[in-house]
Amino acid sequence: MDSTILLFIGVAFTFGMLINLTGLPPMVGFLLAGFTLNFIGFESSDNLVTLANLGVTLLLFSIGLKLDIRTLFKSEVWGGASIHLIASLIFYTAILFVIKQLGVSLFAGLDVFGIVLISFALSFSSTVFAVKILEEKSEANSLYGRIAIGILIMQDIFAVLFLTISVGKIPSIWAIGLVALPLVRPLLYKLLDKAGHGELLVLYGFFLALVVGAGLFESVGMKADLGALIAGMLLAGHPSAKEMARSLFNLKELFLVCFFLNIGFGGLPNIDHLMIATVLSVLLFGKIALYFLTLSKFKLRSRTSLFAAFSLANYSEFGLIVASLATHKGWLSRDWLIITAIAVSLSFIIAALLNKYADAIYDHYRIALKRHQATRLHLDDRPVRVGDAQILVMGMGRIGVGAYDALKTTYGEKVMGIDYNHLTTLQHREAGRRVITGDALDSDFWTKLQLTNNIKLILLAMPDHNGNRYAAEQLNNIQNCSFKVAALAHYKTDEQELNALGVNLVFNMYEEAGAGFARHVWTDFQAILGKSPQKRDL
Repeated sequence: MDSTILLFIGVAFTFGMLINLTGLPPMVGFLLAGFTLNFIGFESSDNLVTLANLGVTLLLFSIGLKLDIRTLFKSEVWGGASIHLIASLIFYTAILFVIKQLGVSLFAGLDVFGIVLISFALSFSSTVFAVKILEEKSEANSLYGRIAIGILIMQDIFAVLFLTISVGKIPSIWAIGLVALPLVRPLLYKLLDKAGHGELLVLYGFFLALVVGAGLFESVGMKADLGALIAGMLLAGHPSAKEMARSLFNLKELFLVCFFLNIGFGGLPNIDHLMIATVLSVLLFGKIALYFLTLSKFKLRSRTSLFAAFSLANYSEFGLIVASLATHKGWLSRDWLIITAIAVSLSFIIAALLNKYADAIYDHYRIALKRHQATRLHLDDRPVRVGDAQILVMGMGRIGVGAYDALKTTYGEKVMGIDYNHLTTLQHREAGRRVITGDALDSDFWTKLQLTNNIKLILLAMPDHNGNRYAAEQLNNIQNCSFKVAALAHYKTDEQELNALGVNLVFNMYEEAGAGFARHVWTDFQAILGKSPQKRDL
């Protein structure tokens, strides 16, 4: 095996592990690994670029598998993306023009067009980074997560338009045929039904992402990444779509390591490059403020606006594409490609810190932030009322639904489910279940949740232990209520942690699954044996 590849793997793992021990996302370590390898003297290769592009393609395909197209038509998504792009462009243009007037050397050769071009590049946020952050926090389907992803997709559309105009490459006439892609959805569904659950499912995912999506779009002059996203969206409504996303997860993560390494190979900076990149990183907080103020105008809660802004608080790899294109065409000097690469990398580190401490930051500035909150809130962001319910089931996944249905046979309409995904809530209501929308990982959810003395039992049935643990912590802070709490756990350590938080009953899924299976089988066999005297002697 090539010794260079072994070195890359070793350095990436070492930096990733060290950063992981600090509590930051490993991707920050991969960025630092790229800069370190670049400093030592290594350069990016075609193979590394290919693997990096493959990771981005699979990431966007995975987003599409979980995306509801209706999200893009919400005013806070298309309106928020459009307003922020314009506001951000004005903000950066004004600041950079002031810096140019101060006589900074690298700005001396910039004309108005160059300043606007750099400002445009800095207005975008990284789809790769933002989605990775949301996935690691298990909040990609939360309200602020859906809004952030929707804005990123709108930015991708703006990026396609820019690249088409700037490169002067008009899409082929055959691109019109792409509007017929929804017509092949029934065939794609049938193929997914036949793919099973093994390696064929993974291969089918690669085929859709790389051939039906990226390859097809690129062949007609469209952006390959956009094609991968749309290919995923074609399957988003299929019951096996999430399973396909899970099957591609580890491969996608591995290839994305190459993406972050490759950014570090952007170029060796000098002191001027570092100083300007640092200034651009500071200006990132202005971009965050614009996101927050823009989203607040759509009647979202201050927490929702802030957390969406933090998810988008970075510079985009699209900025590198713009800088590379501008350098190639002579619009900008190569210095700006290096500056942009450093600024993107620094923004990832800043964004990782902001997202890690998002709850603490919000709690500290809650009063000031709420001054920007509308009196009449967005429909999806209003207080949570439980009425006369006596039992709450938090987390309406498969286990939560099973618990809800079992309890409903005894307690009827006194049982209520809570789920963070509004679409899931609507589906449950159509099925006759009493379910409301609420995000138990939202620190404000617990202040919005209006519990009454009628509540006797709360079941924490969320699939993620962090969610159940956080909910247990919040329930400990509620006084003057005498309800009991039960929760799911996957491991013994999780069980011990929940018990320490005062959870009355913890159900260990792995330990109890075997016992439940045995009871179920024994009950059925008892019924069979009772009807069959010949088998009673066996």
